[in-house]
Amino acid sequence: MDAAFWDLNISTPRALDGTARSVPGEPIPLDGSRASRALRHQQLSLLGNGFPLGIIPSYSPTSPKELGSFALQSLLFKVAPSNWWLGFTGQFRPKKLVSDIKAELSSVDEWELPILKEIGKHFLEKSLYAFGLCSELSLTPSSSLLLSTEKHGEKKGRCLRAMLLHKLPDHDVSLEAAWPELFIDHKGRYWEVPESISLDCSSLVSENGLRYRFGVHKNGGHPRAVDNITDDPPLSLMQGICGKAAFSYEKSKDFWRLKEKREDVIIETDEGRFYRPSYDIRLKEPHAAVSGIIGGTIEAWLNNGSSSSSESRHRRPFGVDLFGSLCYTFQHGKFRKSFGDLTRVDARLDVSSASALAKQVSKVFRKASADNARDLLSSPRLKLILQQQVAGPIVFRVDSKFLLNSPAGRPGLQLEDFVCSLNYSLKLLQSGKVVAWYSPKRKEGMIELRLFEF
Repeated sequence: MDAAFWDLNISTPRALDGTARSVPGEPIPLDGSRASRALRHQQLSLLGNGFPLGIIPSYSPTSPKELGSFALQSLLFKVAPSNWWLGFTGQFRPKKLVSDIKAELSSVDEWELPILKEIGKHFLEKSLYAFGLCSELSLTPSSSLLLSTEKHGEKKGRCLRAMLLHKLPDHDVSLEAAWPELFIDHKGRYWEVPESISLDCSSLVSENGLRYRFGVHKNGGHPRAVDNITDDPPLSLMQGICGKAAFSYEKSKDFWRLKEKREDVIIETDEGRFYRPSYDIRLKEPHAAVSGIIGGTIEAWLNNGSSSSSESRHRRPFGVDLFGSLCYTFQHGKFRKSFGDLTRVDARLDVSSASALAKQVSKVFRKASADNARDLLSSPRLKLILQQQVAGPIVFRVDSKFLLNSPAGRPGLQLEDFVCSLNYSLKLLQSGKVVAWYSPKRKEGMIELRLFEF
């Protein structure tokens, strides 16, 4: 349901804050689980303890290409009083520097002082660096204010972001604004919207599985492709004001489950008792279960002077739709022993748009000709997640997504993408882990800290 709104954060090394927004109304990218709720600057603060000199590597394509995909990030300094946190992050891309120095040295016969000065100038090339400043202030026990800015040397201007979050007993209310905002579509392509402002209210998942959301969103300016993309930008990113509401109902049923027992946690030996919890409390019980979710969305657009009349015609001013998802989970092992104690498979079938699916089915029955520009929401998608313990707290994970129809509209499975990752569970955090992932399609990878996220 959150994919219909503007605040579904997707992990990306393209930004220093480590997040991009999923384009609303599109299937989310493959590794579309939310980016870590922990601020990227705070992640670097903790992750730096496990890396030499506190330097964290990441990998993502750049424009211009000579900068290289490899980057090094580090938290340069932080201030953390009782109700305030401030962090300053730096990023360095070494490829262009190394190439320039090698080219400089290849043309030198003798070492002289002017040569050293020329080499030193290469270190001052601003395109090699990026810097970000993030501040989080707790206004009250239930509300907080986040302000951040970042500047990439190869780009003009800087990115600004502000977020006010207020927690009610059963709801979360957020006001967010960004200039510009970075979005990622279902194909893993990036778009920048000059201005994005949103006000959302979302309920917590109740005991009976009911949840709802509503909000107002505003886009300003014309979306710009970050990479060399010739396609038109998604209509949901075009200038305008949109009011949205959504609801969902979810239910889960266990076929079987081995509940955790006292003897699983407390091990008695001749040398005494030992406490042996699971590496992750959310993976402590073997089980087989099926779960489902069904919901609906409603939206209304005010075009607010869109720069193109054709775009206004194609974007529906009012829309209502249904969505659903069905998931089967099987887990073997309790994730306590050093080897062979976790094998897990999750298979999920997603229907993003019931109306688009119905239109596609009607075309099949009417034997209509295949439409090359068919709605990207019309085909159900099957997502498979395989997890296998490697050793101790280390788990190898593969996420794969399949389209149930080919681009020509014929039935069949088509692999859209897959993501590989290594997860190192931190037992002291109960359900915290360090995740190193790589997406071959996006040619991106990064290291993240995730807490109580599954």
